[in-house]
Amino acid sequence: MTDLKRSWVDSANSAETPFPLNNLPYGVFSTDGGAPRCGTAIGEMILDLAALEAAGVLAFDGTLQTGSWNAFMALGKPEWDRLRAELTELLTEGAAAEADLKAHLVAQSDATLHMPFSVTEYTDFYAGRHHAFNVGTMFRGPENALPPNWLHIPIGYNGRASSVVLSGTPVVRPNGQLKGPNDEMPRFGPSQRFDIELEMGAIVGTPSKGPISISEAYDAIFGYVLLNDWSARDIQAWEYQPLGPFQAKATATTISPWIVTAAALEPFRTSGPERDVPLLDYLKEPAPMLYDIDLEVTMAPEGKAPTVISRTNYNEMYYSAAQQLTHHTTSGCPMRVGDLLGSGTISGPEKANRGSLLELSWGGKEPLTLDTGETRSFIEDGDTLTLKGAAHGDGYQIGFGDCIGTLMPARPTTH
Repeated sequence: MTDLKRSWVDSANSAETPFPLNNLPYGVFSTDGGAPRCGTAIGEMILDLAALEAAGVLAFDGTLQTGSWNAFMALGKPEWDRLRAELTELLTEGAAAEADLKAHLVAQSDATLHMPFSVTEYTDFYAGRHHAFNVGTMFRGPENALPPNWLHIPIGYNGRASSVVLSGTPVVRPNGQLKGPNDEMPRFGPSQRFDIELEMGAIVGTPSKGPISISEAYDAIFGYVLLNDWSARDIQAWEYQPLGPFQAKATATTISPWIVTAAALEPFRTSGPERDVPLLDYLKEPAPMLYDIDLEVTMAPEGKAPTVISRTNYNEMYYSAAQQLTHHTTSGCPMRVGDLLGSGTISGPEKANRGSLLELSWGGKEPLTLDTGETRSFIEDGDTLTLKGAAHGDGYQIGFGDCIGTLMPARPTTH
């Protein structure tokens, strides 16, 4: 494990900040209604990278002037590494450039954050064993909880890139077709079993035109965000057979505002779980490719304090993002810069580790009691759900920024 790297930005040296010099996550921000521009979080500040490139301090073919990280990602891994190395040198305690760079620091409290990249495509996986076992047990019993292919293949589906939104964007309760087990016909109306899914999102930075190896897939991932794949469980229950999720997953997918690079997470690599059955060779990892990242979910009724409802860790995943990406390319499916891969719901072995309300309330049969005394089986209008995550080193942490969404009432419908 690496030690804290000290910066001349004092707030970056606190053990409490999610953004020490070890991190340097990338985002897009604006101030005073100005145009969005690329920056990196350092302590309580943002370093304006667009301004540094315009001033000639950085030189990356104008990609830092675009107000999005897609063009920079397309430059490839050597340039990713070069920017990180140059920023580390510029921001290290005692750097000669300190006086010149101070003019390009913006307080995070004075900035508005924007989508850090343009999502090209979105694929969501079903790759957490505890989640898959819990859900399968509810519907098929523990003996048949996992589908027969689950231990062999990262199961996924193609979602809607257009529904990916930034943390803080309100989420409107969806309408859809609903049919209870005793209903003769379906009806149309607001989802009554609206839920979260605690996930990590991997961002593809290197395109591919054919199958790629596990090692190539690992190097193709630019960075990671926290991801909440909002889910309408009752809409899904009626529509998903035989082709899987459709409208139930198309309401919104919320991501955290800062891209934490794979390079920043390198000290936190960890091995995947023991396998019940051997994976096929193309999915076998030559080195640890998961990460030790602590995760937390809070729920806050409107106007009230939040309650922690789940704590788990990204290392609970059965398949890593590299395995998911490798499998995604096996058909020859082209992957493009800005593709987003959702990990699937991250749950742990205990009830307190479950990453969805479907699991936490066991399908509504065991409602949660919040610190306010209120109970929840699923999300109610006005509730705010917040995902938090950080990898913890010796005296520092690598954070992502919160992933927040508040549920708004369904839109009126004449159906």
